Amino acid sequence: MRTIYIVLGGVAVGLGVMGIFLPVLPTTPFLLLAAALWCKGSPRLYRWLLDNKLLGEYIRNFREHRAIPLRAKIASVAVLWATILLSAFLAVEAWWLRGVLLAVAVGVTWHILSFATLKKRGGDAEKR
Repeated sequence: MRTIYIVLGGVAVGLGVMGIFLPVLPTTPFLLLAAALWCKGSPRLYRWLLDNKLLGEYIRNFREHRAIPLRAKIASVAVLWATILLSAFLAVEAWWLRGVLLAVAVGVTWHILSFATLKKRGGDAEKR
């Protein structure tokens, strides 16, 4: 089972990293999944993930505050809508598929904005 946890954790980290660049793919849920899997399968990989400069912050912010930094919210929503609108009106001809893309954008935007906003003040984080 240990090997399965390690492999699935690696897949989850890969998807989480892809989610940093792809607006419709979430980052934090995949990284939380990887942390849970690696906690069971490899304490060394679990510690690496939590201590990682880039990826560990996603997990710590969400675990400690259940919040998303304002900068991440703005960037996520802006990239999401730019990508969806370009896809919907330049790459898709079917009106119903455009509707699906716009509905996905609305749903993902709502999901992102439903989390509290994490504000950083003097090295400390606070939730708003």
